[in-house]
Amino acid sequence: MHGSHDHSSGSDEVHANNERRMGLAALLTGGFMFAEVVGGIIAGSLALLADAGHMLTDFASLALAWFAFRLARRPADWKRTYGFDRFQVLVAFANGLTLFAIAAWIVYEAIERLGAGAPHVSGGIMVVVASAGLLVNIAAFWLLRGADRENLNVRGAAIHVLGDLLGSVAALVAGAVILLTGWTPIDPLLSLVVAAIIVRSGWQVVTASSHILLEGAPQELDTREIGPDLIANVSGVEGVHHVHVWSITQSRRMVTLHAKVCDTEDSDLMVQGIKARLKERFGLDHATIEIERAACADEPAKRAKA
Repeated sequence: MHGSHDHSSGSDEVHANNERRMGLAALLTGGFMFAEVVGGIIAGSLALLADAGHMLTDFASLALAWFAFRLARRPADWKRTYGFDRFQVLVAFANGLTLFAIAAWIVYEAIERLGAGAPHVSGGIMVVVASAGLLVNIAAFWLLRGADRENLNVRGAAIHVLGDLLGSVAALVAGAVILLTGWTPIDPLLSLVVAAIIVRSGWQVVTASSHILLEGAPQELDTREIGPDLIANVSGVEGVHHVHVWSITQSRRMVTLHAKVCDTEDSDLMVQGIKARLKERFGLDHATIEIERAACADEPAKRAKA
């Protein structure tokens, strides 16, 4: 009655797998983050602190993503007729924005250090801590690789972890260079590389999530093709207009449209035929179809407003 959606047993299993893997990845990342902060302070390494800062956003991202999966279990109600699925997208958007803030801090600190002369940095401690961080990030990334990568929440979290993994590599390289050559400017320079990785990651997550929040059509779908396709492939359809396609989440897409049909066609059969074609050709399995036999019912209202 409230437009709630039913999860099949298959989608329930996928959802549970996503939630479980997200929770484990969050525990791994959060647990090591504190060790990396301590190691960065002791070593005097901005690269380690930058990586720890990125790991902090990773932990927040993973924890919020896990909570979003938990919240999405709740059924739709009369206030939220689509349920709580989109909370995942909102979380992804917020996490993407935090990446920009942490990147700005890293760039500022790196420029300050380069201008003032890089302080003493312990390459040995950097190598040890960065190596451990790399192993943790590999484990977290492996966990998320086993989740549903079509899910925006999973994708956003995986991008966070991948960026952090590359940050650990940068810190490891900086530590090795300092250990072998004593050239400390490599630490803030590679921190700038980490910042660039973070900005790129944040941009990907923010653009994808904001597109969904703005009710944009799925990126892989050209809505201009829907009308001509239905006219060509569903007998009795004479015209299609008022086509609106959007997503609740990246995997849960909706479409509404008006279809003008022949007077002799049965409305119920026409709706069934249009829905079947939308699912077969465009992968849209949640459609609301308005059948029209004369003028569009919305046109008189538009003329009155004009």
